[in-house]
Amino acid sequence: MQAYKKYFPFRIKFMQQLIFATNNSNKIKEIKAVLKGKFDIITLEEAGIDIDIPEPHDTLEANAFEKARVIYGLTKKNCFSEDTGLEVQALNNEPGVKSARYAGEKRSFKDNIKLLLTNLQQEENRKARFRTVISLILNKKEYQFEGICEGYIAKEEKGNNGFGYDAVFIPADSNKTFAEMNMEEKNKYSHRKKAVQKLIDFLDGLEH
Repeated sequence: MQAYKKYFPFRIKFMQQLIFATNNSNKIKEIKAVLKGKFDIITLEEAGIDIDIPEPHDTLEANAFEKARVIYGLTKKNCFSEDTGLEVQALNNEPGVKSARYAGEKRSFKDNIKLLLTNLQQEENRKARFRTVISLILNKKEYQFEGICEGYIAKEEKGNNGFGYDAVFIPADSNKTFAEMNMEEKNKYSHRKKAVQKLIDFLDGLEH
């Protein structure tokens, strides 16, 4: 023990490896930008998994758990998943859990945005929020973390960055859509960033 202390006077830390249960390259890019190398994130492709994970439930929470459980069942490795929805107040919180398929199963966000703007044409109330739920399976235990960004829907698309509904969503206290922001600007408001930060804080807390 004394020899160990002499040559290793510090605690050796091993980077936490997690499989991220998604095939969405944009989500991978955003989350890695937030993590900044704190954890070793393995994508489904890097883990050799080529499946389209079902999202059969009517809540973000249930869908997030579903995706994490599928990957854990296949790999028995620590993993996390994410489900995000745009909730528009005047549309009874639609598209919500169906955000990716709002205009149909082909998952065209151009069509989704077109339908959203059409449905809001006669509405003065354009309040909306993005909500992200992350589900983590770590050492056979399950945890969830939520991030919310309040804002409103623009009357037309603006900007070329981002993905999904970013071109029509303006966060509170800003006059830019997410698509008009670079990654650093977006992360000042991002629902996904808030959820990921809670995940980071939780994992960091396990070391103490």
